[in-house]
Amino acid sequence: MSVQGEAGRTPILVTGGAGYIGSHTCKALWRAGYLPVSYDNLSIGNAEAVRWGPLERGDILDASRLDAVCREYRPQAVLHFAALALVGESMEAPDLYYRTNVTGVITLLDVCRAQGVDAFVFSSTCAVYGTPARVPISEATLPQPINPYGASKLMAERVLADYGRAFGIRHAILRYFNAAGADPDGESGEDRPVETHLVPLALDAILGRRPPLKVMGDDYPTPDGTAIRDYIHVSDLADAHVAALERLLDGTCALTLNLGTGRGYSVREVLAVAAAITGMPVPHEIAPRRPGDPAELVADPLAARSALGRDFVARSDLPSIIETAWRWHTRRNRRSGAA
Repeated sequence: MSVQGEAGRTPILVTGGAGYIGSHTCKALWRAGYLPVSYDNLSIGNAEAVRWGPLERGDILDASRLDAVCREYRPQAVLHFAALALVGESMEAPDLYYRTNVTGVITLLDVCRAQGVDAFVFSSTCAVYGTPARVPISEATLPQPINPYGASKLMAERVLADYGRAFGIRHAILRYFNAAGADPDGESGEDRPVETHLVPLALDAILGRRPPLKVMGDDYPTPDGTAIRDYIHVSDLADAHVAALERLLDGTCALTLNLGTGRGYSVREVLAVAAAITGMPVPHEIAPRRPGDPAELVADPLAARSALGRDFVARSDLPSIIETAWRWHTRRNRRSGAA
């Protein structure tokens, strides 16, 4: 597929477009009239998830390949999802995280400068905050990451802000909390070779696709002892990226926003909702805490609501998140012929 074959659509380069959040965002871009050009090395992403626009294979550290793709499609902006994002892995292999998440951003930004692409939406994370002194977490909270994943993302944010000041690259930094759920139309969901997210692990445990869920710690200073997180529906997250892109294309120079709902749920609460929706308990066992995990992460969503619209998290109540994920997981289970 080429730009010429999609007359009237503005091309947008989406690095990591074959991944979970990237592919959902490509659908949202397509619906908004853009041509998402997915750039992915498929180390984590799935080629079959790329259904809206072309797929170009390549690594985020490969400047010549990035340059060739930009020359072909002439994107008006970049949405940058390609990254490593496992907290535990980052503790064991920080070199991989700094190389991919920091050097990768520098490589991509230099290609953008060379090709005249001056709008950049960056997929960041609440992990930049570390263990905050108070919740909910506003954008004014001092970032103090406690693991290499969060530190690498914060470094990349600083690089982007400095490129913005020096070279005029308009940018949106989106620090999102826990993405979850599946496309309401059932077209895509969470399907990674290595899964660490609570909702898919819990649902696959119910379906017998995975062993019992390991609850990582029940001795946190929270009401039921398990960690509390703010869950945002992946489709709402995708729409927020499109809204941020359009703010940049309309002339906004810089945005830094937390993307969450302002409501936190403990692991035990998530398992209870999953059991209520599926009609089956979640097989689970208690395991030690995972290094680098704070007890509670909940967003203050006021700034994002002001910048992106008050209803940008319309689908993000926990039952809706789990219902969409359950439909997708059970459909995938039937397709695979699993018991």
